[in-house]
Amino acid sequence: MQFKKLTDHKTFELATYVKKFLADHRYDTVEIYLGCDSHNRLKTTYATTLVFNISSTGCHVIYKKETVPLISDMWTRLWGEAERSANTALYLRENGIEIDTIDLDFNSDPKHKSNKLVSAATGYIESLNFKARIKPELLPAAYAADNIVS
Repeated sequence: MQFKKLTDHKTFELATYVKKFLADHRYDTVEIYLGCDSHNRLKTTYATTLVFNISSTGCHVIYKKETVPLISDMWTRLWGEAERSANTALYLRENGIEIDTIDLDFNSDPKHKSNKLVSAATGYIESLNFKARIKPELLPAAYAADNIVS
């Protein structure tokens, strides 16, 4: 799975990078946040992000950006966000890197359209033995993805 850094945009293999990053920061407290966001314009663009919150220095963000034909159905587009996050977490797990929680850019407030997916998406994520977080909780990975995909 290929990802990029915000700073130089060179692609690298995700699991290898994460293992090295964690080894390089073994004396720091590092929390990893994983999430995805999407936007529609003429096409649909997804950004999947890993945010490393490093206790001593701040955050480091890596991402994968993907453009697909326009997905006009909201349910399908947002479900794609959950799938991309889950696939990334599973890929990392298969490579010996455990991600505890996935940030879903869905809202618990029924007045938001994404609320329609909360039950299904959180159930899906939790069935894979990950915790799911949704708004209004602070979602660093979803916010980073929003900035990349915008």
